[in-house]
Amino acid sequence: MTENNTLSDWITTTEAAELTGYASAYMRQLILRGRLPGKKIGRDWLLLRKDVLTHKQKMDKLGKDKFNPNREKEKGA
Repeated sequence: MTENNTLSDWITTTEAAELTGYASAYMRQLILRGRLPGKKIGRDWLLLRKDVLTHKQKMDKLGKDKFNPNREKEKGA
């Protein structure tokens, strides 16, 4: 997460949920689990729009394989 981002680059978890179709609680989980970088300002979590869209594209590309806990092990084998 670079500090060269403007205020318009940041979105709330609610905005991220609307943008991706995920729940805002899921967006917070992604931050807390370290899968997406985020900042907490007051009571709100903020994410970079580009990070949210990149994550969404990655999950869409994985399709059903995103639910496979062994997907990394299978690729390395």
